[in-house]
Amino acid sequence: MMLRLLALLSLLASPLRAEMLVAARMIPAGTLLEPRDVLLREGAAAGAVVAVEEAVGLESRVVLYPGRPIRAADLGPPALVERNQIVTLVYRRSGLLIATEARALGRGGVGDMLRVMNLASRSTVTGQVDEAGRVIVGPSARMLHDLEDF
Repeated sequence: MMLRLLALLSLLASPLRAEMLVAARMIPAGTLLEPRDVLLREGAAAGAVVAVEEAVGLESRVVLYPGRPIRAADLGPPALVERNQIVTLVYRRSGLLIATEARALGRGGVGDMLRVMNLASRSTVTGQVDEAGRVIVGPSARMLHDLEDF
């Protein structure tokens, strides 16, 4: 009886299927992904994106090749700051607010850490890009939302 039950269960059990996203075509780095750029395929890969919604609207950080898995590390928020762009550099601590102009030494989106060169002092610092495209440096570089009036 037990053997019959095990045989029946093995016939009814279907193998688990995993799905992942792959590129539908060659996608250059810096491209904003649209639904037509990705395909859902059977398979699994470490770090692969598994839902179309997780990828659409993000920017490819590297070249994505057709049929290859798209990994979460290959994608990021769309860039707000381009290399060599002049940005506002903000430092804030204990009521002190210093703002100046800086040149971006790379490109980045909201939340990305970005190196910039202060145009006044020529020193290079690293800060975090906020929603307005400013680069926040110092101990409070974690997304300052209260600078909207600046």
